[in-house]
Amino acid sequence: MTRALPEDDPETADVTPPEASGMASDGMTPGGTAHRAEIDGLRAIAVLAVVFYHFGVPGFGGGFVGVDIFFVISGFLIGGILWREHQATGRLALGAFYMRRIRRLAPAYFVMAFAVLAIGSLILLPSDFRETAKGVIAATVYLSNILFFRQAGYFDGAAEEKIMLHSWSLSVEEQFYIFLPLVFLLFARNRTVLMAALGGCFALSLISSVVMTFQAHTAAFYLFPFRAWELLAGVGLAILTIEKPDLWRPHQALSWAGLALVLASVVLVQPGAAFPGLQVILPVLGTVLLIGNGTQNNLVNSALSQRVPVLIGLMSYSLYLWHWPVFTLTTYLQERYAGPAETALWIAISFVLAGLSWRFVEQPVRRATGLSNWALLAAVVAASASALMLSWAVYKTDGLPQRFDRQAQVHIAATGDFIQDFSRCAVADTGPFAGLELCRIGPDYGAPNLLIWGDSHVRAYFEGLDQAAHEANRAGLVIWRAGCAPLFDIRKQESAATRAQDAACGAANAQIRQALAMSPDLRDVLLIGRWSYYASGKGVGSDAHNSIRLSSERFGVMTQDALLAKALQATVTEIALQDRAVYVLRQPPEIAHYNAPKVARALAHGRLSEQLARRIGQITVTDATRRAAGGEMALARSGARILDSWRWFCDPFLCDAVQNGVGQFFDNNHVTNAAARRMREVFYPAMLRQVP
Repeated sequence: MTRALPEDDPETADVTPPEASGMASDGMTPGGTAHRAEIDGLRAIAVLAVVFYHFGVPGFGGGFVGVDIFFVISGFLIGGILWREHQATGRLALGAFYMRRIRRLAPAYFVMAFAVLAIGSLILLPSDFRETAKGVIAATVYLSNILFFRQAGYFDGAAEEKIMLHSWSLSVEEQFYIFLPLVFLLFARNRTVLMAALGGCFALSLISSVVMTFQAHTAAFYLFPFRAWELLAGVGLAILTIEKPDLWRPHQALSWAGLALVLASVVLVQPGAAFPGLQVILPVLGTVLLIGNGTQNNLVNSALSQRVPVLIGLMSYSLYLWHWPVFTLTTYLQERYAGPAETALWIAISFVLAGLSWRFVEQPVRRATGLSNWALLAAVVAASASALMLSWAVYKTDGLPQRFDRQAQVHIAATGDFIQDFSRCAVADTGPFAGLELCRIGPDYGAPNLLIWGDSHVRAYFEGLDQAAHEANRAGLVIWRAGCAPLFDIRKQESAATRAQDAACGAANAQIRQALAMSPDLRDVLLIGRWSYYASGKGVGSDAHNSIRLSSERFGVMTQDALLAKALQATVTEIALQDRAVYVLRQPPEIAHYNAPKVARALAHGRLSEQLARRIGQITVTDATRRAAGGEMALARSGARILDSWRWFCDPFLCDAVQNGVGQFFDNNHVTNAAARRMREVFYPAMLRQVP
């Protein structure tokens, strides 16, 4: 998951009072009348940290905390403006406030969004172009953080393929622009109550963020309620600066401490499941110290106020907007990470585009005194409508697949053929499966009496399972968890999973064990998994970098393939002793080096011949059998009835990722929806069994 930067420059660092300067109040900061150049320098640190982190520059492993620095800056500037206006006039001029936001943010955003759509039409595969268009729609209506939160999942595309991912933090900022004025309006009559409400929101958000980081990491990362405290830290600092100017005692040690915390965060904070959590307190506190002590004459503030960092800070919004599309689109086109020299080139290009955007888009619109608010609003409405209509057209036409030739379209179709309808899935509120997501398949009537339990392969087969269940007129329940073998008494450690996800696998399997003992209506069980992966402990070919380690207190120490066989046999035996029929699906052959998106992209961009693409999508039965050996041994010893999937993909000599001109694999081990529907007969023995 990438870290993106929020709207980095919500206000300039000018502090001219609004009543004296009209529209120029966009630059006001609380508590003074001079330009706060050191805030621009702080912006430079934040944006450079994010840019260097995204481009993989060594030493910036925590550079994503630039987002948190900007959240505090935004809260300080926006909060100060609203508080000062409210205290001076007793009201909020929301129309003027939002027009300043539009004038500040919209022009550069729309130039970037239309450029992304134009370039995307030339190089993005249909599924990626469709998702990019969806991202433009979400960003234009200020909901992209919710979109990317909902998309975070096992089959979700890599961050580097989400061209509009950086807009999630813009949406957080824009939601803040709605939230903060609303709080002011609700508690406007009593200043003490208003401050208490802001403090309460800060505390609630902070506590919730820490708790949710470990319970629902993606929610804590993307959603505004769990990020609000960072913005409110800036708001609180602004109010303190205005109301209690003598309370803060400037000292150069505070600036040095703030700088140390910010720089240490950029270097040391770790991405992953523990972020944001408690780690984010470091950059937030450092930013508060730097801003709060920013008017003190010391070496830190002097360095931040120099011409170069100030210039970078002033153009940081445009730099943020452009650097991520430059990175993602070039990486997408080349399908590799650039070396040091090329990385420097792409960073330089990001700066050039940012400079042009700042000089010829941002600045002219902000300084155009002849451009009335009504004219600007009309232009933004027209741009929004155009962006939404263009993006909707791309989305509804599935990314315009006709842009590519027939040879590429086979693999292009496979690339996008993994999205299923999970409208019948829900987390159980009560009963033995409470807390687990259950998906019903087959007819809507009657109690389900078949359980399909497994890992991400279950998701890949979902449409075939559902169609087979309808044809057999049998209702069933589906439970799946990525990278989690359907086995009792097994723990796992997987390179692609967090500790929490590893622990959740064991906990879910233990609950399913208890639930089966309490659910006599579930008469049959079908187990599905990537057995070769669990037997060998590692991926193969295009996913050779993935690894998994199984262990068990019950079965002791043994080789991983032997442990898989022992655990599968014990699981099948335990379920069978409950008077249930147990079936196990033989995993389809793994086509080691095949990956539909990569093959499709290489064909579409002319880097791969049709003949070589065909060879990449094939594997000999001998090689496929060798890879599958450990898993096959476990299935043979399990005592379950084996459902054989190989005949749908292999002849006596070769297994092929393309059958009858239709792609069958999304990657080297997950089948497409087309394949799942085509091979659905393999599930018939479990579906058609007469239940006593």
